[in-house]
Formats: sequence, structure tokens, C-alpha cells
Amino acid sequence: MPIWTPNVIAALIWAVAPIFAFGLAGESIVRFLQKIPLTLRLIVPTVLGVPYALAGSHWSRGNWLVVYFGLPVIIAVLLLHASQSDPQQNGDWRDFAVLAVLGLAVDLRWLESAWPAHLSVISKLILLDSALYGFLVIRQLSNAGFDLRIQIRDLVIGFRELAFFAPIAIPLGIFLGFLHFQYRVPKISSAALTLAFTFFLIAIPEEIFFRGWLQNLLERRLGSRLALLVTAIIFGFSHFNKRSIHFNWRYVLLAAIAGIFYGRAWSSRHRVAASAITHTCVDTIWSLWL
Repeated sequence: MPIWTPNVIAALIWAVAPIFAFGLAGESIVRFLQKIPLTLRLIVPTVLGVPYALAGSHWSRGNWLVVYFGLPVIIAVLLLHASQSDPQQNGDWRDFAVLAVLGLAVDLRWLESAWPAHLSVISKLILLDSALYGFLVIRQLSNAGFDLRIQIRDLVIGFRELAFFAPIAIPLGIFLGFLHFQYRVPKISSAALTLAFTFFLIAIPEEIFFRGWLQNLLERRLGSRLALLVTAIIFGFSHFNKRSIHFNWRYVLLAAIAGIFYGRAWSSRHRVAASAITHTCVDTIWSLWL
């Protein structure tokens, strides 16, 4: 099957559109959606499952269609109950249940069998869209800091945390045999593509999940320092099966340390853009030279 058919391109655009919409005009979207009846507001997220129907026009199966159209609604309903039982936003069990299911679905690849391997990223985007709608529109969780309008201060904080992290991670990674220098000068186009791909498809999704939602909610229960540490540990363990079929403890350790600095970047002003900049720089440097 051709990789980039018109249906696949349409599905990718559909899956990416909510991320940009919420990232650039989230407050306006929330205000608009708050004006429609609650029942309709809970049905609206079914449209987030459309990318599967578009991309999978030749191979999609009914049971997966039910999952992709139904999961966003289930998330919305759970977070509605969370907002009703926990209006102070101290962290309801439903908040953490939603995050746990979404995190495990990505890490354990529960939904990837529904897609050809080259399109599995769209599945992750649908999950992200569903959570964005649930937490921003239904739960209206404060201090998440999901804003793609990058500010100078975001850059300063992001690069500051990179400067703190690199002298720790690079020597440790080399000592553990996890990192290896690659002496090459990448093409500008290749570096720019890597930077953009990492920022939008890796750093932003992971930072809104781990910092904007998880660390944000944990701060309300555990305090900022302990929430930072717990989130960093969970972030580290989320990399247990990356680049290896076995438990990759080196990756877990370095990712957990990285999570501390990503968390510091986010907590400085509660902005995902800041931690995403640190995250993007770390992953891009690793991809190009380590």
C-alpha cells in the first residue's frame, strides 16, 4: 500500500489540526465550546476518530472504528465526572486513570496493531487530541501551559535547563556505553527536519502529558519538589522498552534524569513550550551526534 495516499495525508492533517488549534487559540476554542449544550459537548470529540476512518479506508475494521470514535467520548465523560467531584482540581482518580490508560496504550502499543507500522504515529496523535479535548474543554485543568506561541522567556528557560543537563547526561551516557559520538556535520535541511519532527511529534506530546497534566496534578497533592521527582521517575520508566526488546535500564536512568530538567523548565512558568524546547534540543543532539 502506498505510504502517502490522499486519504493518509488528510488523516494526518486532521489528527494534527487539533494540536495547533488548541496550541494557538485554546482559550477561544474553550469559550466557544462552552456555549453549546453539555450533551453535544460530550459528543463532539467523536470527530477525533475520523483519521482512522480516512487513513484506514482499505484496511480499517469495525471494532477499531468503535475504539477510535468511542474513546474520546469516554475520556470526556470521565473528566466531566472528575470536574464535578473535584472542582478545586486537586487531582481526581479519574484524572490519573485517563492518564494511565493513555500512557500505557502508547508505551505498550495497545492500538498499533490497528495500523500499518508507518502510520502508527497517527494513533498517538488521536490519543493526544482526545486528551487535549478532555482536559482543556471538559476538565478545564488550569496551569497546564499548553501554548505553541513560543515566548523569548520559554527559549531562555529551555536552553538554561539544557545547559544544566548536558554536562551531567553526556559524560554519564558515555560512561554507561549508552551514548557514542558521531563525528559528522548534518545537512541543514536534515537538521531542520529532525528539529521540527522532534518538537511537534515527540516533545510537545510528551511534555503536555508528563508535565502539563501529570506533574501539574501531582503538584496539587504532593507539592512541587516531590511531584517533579515522581514525574521524572515515571517518565524514565516510560522508556523501558525503547530501542531494545529488553528492559533498557540505561535509557530509563538517563530519561529520568532528563525528566528532572524538563520538569524544572515547565515548572518555572508552567509552560509546556519551555520544557518542550529543552526536550527537543536533547533529542535532536542525541539523534544527530550521539
